Amino acid sequence: MIVTEVHPATLERQDVATEAGRAWLANRYARGEQAYVRLNMITSLTGAASGSDGTSDTLTSRTDRIILGVIRAAADVVVVGAQSVRAEGYVVPRSTRLAIVTASGDLEGHRLTLAEGASPDRVLIVCPESRADALSADAVSHGVQIVAVPGDERMSPSAILAALAERGLRRVVCEGGPSLASQFAAAGVIDEYCITVAPSIEPVAQPFLRMDVRPDTDPVGVLVDEAGFSYLRLRARR
Repeated sequence: MIVTEVHPATLERQDVATEAGRAWLANRYARGEQAYVRLNMITSLTGAASGSDGTSDTLTSRTDRIILGVIRAAADVVVVGAQSVRAEGYVVPRSTRLAIVTASGDLEGHRLTLAEGASPDRVLIVCPESRADALSADAVSHGVQIVAVPGDERMSPSAILAALAERGLRRVVCEGGPSLASQFAAAGVIDEYCITVAPSIEPVAQPFLRMDVRPDTDPVGVLVDEAGFSYLRLRARR
């Protein structure tokens, strides 16, 4: 799995299936800050968030999943919307916490799988304060934790991030889905967009990001692989 760095234009090539290649990737995606918010998403050339089966599984690649692992390994917590967990299922990371955002508190149909060495207490249910008590008993019985967010039921991205920061979780990766990702983008809380562009033309049932205002960003990294995938990093100007 050969990846080439085209921005900066080093044209360095690495086999990211090797230990040395993964270390090279980790260096490219490293951030020195103790607190940041990354958005990590995949899209087709037409902007679709999902492929033929209605999930991102038919868009992704092995290299994309390796980069996903590198991004997660550097983070304190992965944030996902409850709808995505219902639609696609999620693997609880071994070393990073998984925070599931639910405004309704409805956890029916969620499909979680533990990675090797992971434990249920790495799962956080992020919900409005008004729903926390109702969810607590069931959450405790499954070994997961509740993070109550003050405010109304919609829970602003800033309030979600503040609640996670209170637990020491300041290096955040938001993995969507499109609804949650769009809320984070609209709120202006994203420091870096990590976007995989799959070489696929798909019908757009739902765009991976729905935005009314163009974010002010600079490209800080572009990788391409031999399968035609592009891996972009766009840093927000502050």
